[in-house]
Amino acid sequence: MAELIIEGLSKSYGGRPVLKTIDLSVRSGSLVAILGASGSGKTTLLRLICGFDQPDAGTIRIDGILMSGAGVHMPPEGRKIGYVAQDGALFPHLSVADNVLFGLARGERRDRRRLAELLAMVGLPAGFAERTPDQLSGGEQQRVALARALAPGPRLVLLDEPFSALDAALRIETRNVVMAALSAAGATALLVTHDQPEALSMGDPVAVLRHGRMAQVASPGELYRAPADVDIARFVGEAMILAGTAGNGKVTCALGKLPLAAGMPEGSVEVLIRPEQIRLVPFRYGAGVWAKVNSVKFFGPDAIVQLTAVQDGLTLSFTARVAGHRAPQPDQEVSAVVEGELVTFKNSPERTSSRS
Repeated sequence: MAELIIEGLSKSYGGRPVLKTIDLSVRSGSLVAILGASGSGKTTLLRLICGFDQPDAGTIRIDGILMSGAGVHMPPEGRKIGYVAQDGALFPHLSVADNVLFGLARGERRDRRRLAELLAMVGLPAGFAERTPDQLSGGEQQRVALARALAPGPRLVLLDEPFSALDAALRIETRNVVMAALSAAGATALLVTHDQPEALSMGDPVAVLRHGRMAQVASPGELYRAPADVDIARFVGEAMILAGTAGNGKVTCALGKLPLAAGMPEGSVEVLIRPEQIRLVPFRYGAGVWAKVNSVKFFGPDAIVQLTAVQDGLTLSFTARVAGHRAPQPDQEVSAVVEGELVTFKNSPERTSSRS
């Protein structure tokens, strides 16, 4: 286990800023997810932590030892960092055993007990040891790559979008195996991803990297339920943003007069409503807001319902996510009831002018 502390980290390429005064603290034994869109600086951050590049400013410390910054640059081989690439990056001409044990000293490579421990840790039977990468599925290759990263007992494990090439079912299974293996190894890990469900289900905390800056670092629950701004709200999940007026513990918007979460801005605000907060019940006066069902997309456990409501002469189109067995029929009239306390954001001048 290791503690990673990043302070004031900045990096530019060709005069173009890529990372801007990044601060991040990763506690020992935790798995932090770095969530960001393409071009946000995720890969650059990993390269700086690994020591492949040097920062322009700021410092990187692992267990209090300065790795980069203040005139110091520890080479990659001296940092004791395990790295799992997006495609696994296994050596195609080597067996699973030789891939896993590649980074160990020559004498340690003969330790078959250590090999068996590592394969078991990532959920692979000992019989896989003599297979070659072309005999493995994508998920199995990623497990071997993780075993190789864990073999030398690294201070820190970096995972660079390791599940992006896998299909949906295999991605979930491999995620679970990776989390269990990291926990069993007691490893501190940093996962870089652009996949919101992946970040929310694996990371604690989750750090949102946006345009080279840390926009928010929070637990998955806090990030989803109380994002720092409207852009983060939209980035980490489906979000409906409505104009509203808040005060005295309530916010009034197109979907009614609704409870306001504590500590929220008041006055003229923007209101965040998630699709799963909208409950659809048979239409009756006095319950929520009348709406008409336009379409229903059924996914089994749940369904996405597109609706239209008319309030004060204005038409509002919105989405609800409901349990599959509660999905209404197209053209059905329903009452849309918003559940839970709502988060609001102060209107920004840019957004106000864009709506006028």
